[in-house]
Amino acid sequence: MTVQTPATAAATPPTDAPAVGTWTLTWHGVRTVAALELRQRVRSSRWKVALLVWFAVVAAITLLAGGVLLFVDEGSRDTQSRGVVLGAVVTVLVLGLGLLVTPTLTSTAVNGDRGAGTLATLQVTLLSPVEIALGKLLAAWASACAFLVVSLPFYVIALLMGGVPAWTLPRVLLLTALLLAAVCGIGLGWSARAARPAGSTVLTFVTVAALTVFSPVFFGLTFPFLSSTQEVQVYGVPDEYWMSLDDEDLASSTPPEPTCELFTAQRTVAHTEATWWLLAINPFVIVADGALPGTSDGTASVVDEVRETTQGLRATRLGAPAVLDECWSEERDGAPAERDAAGPIWPYGLAANLLLGALGFVTAVRRLRIPQRALPRGTRVA
Repeated sequence: MTVQTPATAAATPPTDAPAVGTWTLTWHGVRTVAALELRQRVRSSRWKVALLVWFAVVAAITLLAGGVLLFVDEGSRDTQSRGVVLGAVVTVLVLGLGLLVTPTLTSTAVNGDRGAGTLATLQVTLLSPVEIALGKLLAAWASACAFLVVSLPFYVIALLMGGVPAWTLPRVLLLTALLLAAVCGIGLGWSARAARPAGSTVLTFVTVAALTVFSPVFFGLTFPFLSSTQEVQVYGVPDEYWMSLDDEDLASSTPPEPTCELFTAQRTVAHTEATWWLLAINPFVIVADGALPGTSDGTASVVDEVRETTQGLRATRLGAPAVLDECWSEERDGAPAERDAAGPIWPYGLAANLLLGALGFVTAVRRLRIPQRALPRGTRVA
């Protein structure tokens, strides 16, 4: 009979101890961290005050905008037009406020807990880094979506006023929620990267500002450098027509009908196909382009006017057309065929935002691994 010596027993590793790696993921671990984070937020009075202030601000601006639409230009605007305008106001308002509030939910999630000494308590348990990071991310995203849920009554008001298709609401809410999730990931990454909560908060706001404010500014600044004067094909009234008119024709109320034709001339052409992505990554452009489909139903409405605006944004991806159509005459024999409509740009912009959020999430997971080889100066371990 073989007797196990104490040395052999000590050398034998326990078989019931689970191996926890950096990317070990279980729903129980994620739910535990998310529940802890949400429980802290619910117990805080500042969280309830923030929701009340959010509701009051959105309600005040929505009612003010609705009152303005009712009394200004009352004769020229019908109810459906007011509904479309009010829906756009609520969408821009909720998305803008969400982009301002959401960075504060995750920009101190890691370095704030590390400074308070509560992060080490989670790291020494069987929770993996990815479970801690994902739990904090889901808790912050749920908090951000709570602000979105509070804003639902004002979207419903815009729908009841008419003019806004019912299927627009779920598209807007889904795109807004995904953009807020991307911002949560960005804030989580900066929180894990920066040693001080103030620094991570500033970096998160700068990143959001780069996506929302700086991107269209850079597009406008680069526009003159991408514009050049070159010879292109033009379909329109040639200069010879205007040179052939005499004084009597110019003084007449019915000059000879011009004939449009194809000719070569020098025009200023902007190659926006190189910088269209600066507009595509903007969250407001993403929601505006994704809220409505690219095809029109053939009815002249305010929705079609909004759709034409988004088509202009999509056309920047194609750049200048091969033939510039400058014909204003009713006779359009030989007019160039309309080029195919540009596809939507919101998938590219949404993918870029989600990629930034994913990079922030991966950064947080890697920075939550223990033991750490080196810590920033002044950072506490526990």
